[in-house]
Amino acid sequence: MSKILIIDDEKAIRRSIREILEFEQYSVEEAEDGAQGLEFALKNKYDVILSDIKMPKLDGIELLQKLIDAHCESALIIMSGHGNIETAVDAVKKGAYDYLAKPIDLNRLLIAVRNAMQRNELVQETKVLKKKIAKTIDMVGNSLVLTNVKDMIEKVAPTEARVLITGSNGSGKELVAKWIHEKSNRSAGPLIEVNCAAIPSELIESELFGHEKGAFTSAVAQRKGKFELAEGGTLFLDEIGDMSLSAQAKVLRALQENKITRVGGDKEIKVNVRVIAATNKDLKKEIEKENFREDLFHRLSVIPIHLPGLDERKEDIPLLAEHFLNLICEEMSVSKTISSQAIKALQARSWPGNIREFRNVIERLIILGNKEISEDDIRKFGIN
Repeated sequence: MSKILIIDDEKAIRRSIREILEFEQYSVEEAEDGAQGLEFALKNKYDVILSDIKMPKLDGIELLQKLIDAHCESALIIMSGHGNIETAVDAVKKGAYDYLAKPIDLNRLLIAVRNAMQRNELVQETKVLKKKIAKTIDMVGNSLVLTNVKDMIEKVAPTEARVLITGSNGSGKELVAKWIHEKSNRSAGPLIEVNCAAIPSELIESELFGHEKGAFTSAVAQRKGKFELAEGGTLFLDEIGDMSLSAQAKVLRALQENKITRVGGDKEIKVNVRVIAATNKDLKKEIEKENFREDLFHRLSVIPIHLPGLDERKEDIPLLAEHFLNLICEEMSVSKTISSQAIKALQARSWPGNIREFRNVIERLIILGNKEISEDDIRKFGIN
């Protein structure tokens, strides 16, 4: 049940507001002045605080500032007499969520409270999303090969140099691209990802460069491509080794001239994009087979970064196991540990699917294993 605190030195006002809010199934508490209200607000968690402006000991504006200084997450709604509207508006500018003029219109009160509740939900959702995003860009491990990759990222990220990331499937190439973007001067801009292997060859050019209305049968409207959408940011071309030769030619031109042309159009559009590419293929062999353009390869691989597979850095497995154990247990709201013998068993295993496979195995063990995941659990559930 949502909790609301009413702070007002007039008992009759507190009572009338309380009655309507309790009728709406809110849990309500009262404070008779600003000082008591501040004490309650710091001790308890309220979704919404309704506070008068003029009160003894501590007025509403002083209360607002103290709650902001204390990083209180409650939405504060100021209540004021008609003579204090300017003060109330000023309070909103300083951080109050809303204000209500006295005498209180009950419908306006309920709307303000509901809006404040929705605002709280959005704030919490944003925090969860930010937390998830922060977790996705973790590169866990202190092995020499991974440390070398991290050092390379630190050096190349602040530059505008194009990067070609190589490595087997599941090794974390997308993670490296995100790290480079987050540590670059373009981090405030978008990171747009294109999986070249997942898009049919006949559609890849439209996906990258956009199209004009009527360019082909299903082009019922003009559409921007990924190059335009990544303006001011980073374009990540994943699995670029699967891109068609015709699309490669257009990507090469875009990299050379910083210009693109939409499919079905003739207007040149300037683009300001940093390109990061990744592949699990040996592009030099693809060049020999005439499946990949050599000139594009040299344009993309200004800075080559090879990401080692998990079998090349098994000393990172204990840290990875702990990382994924904590992450997945938090997501599932469970608590489990893993024994040292189980860690050794995981290190003795081959990991052709790399980090992606390893995470799936840890999740399986959390779901099926005992409170402390053991070596027997690993054998029992057929992971070896």
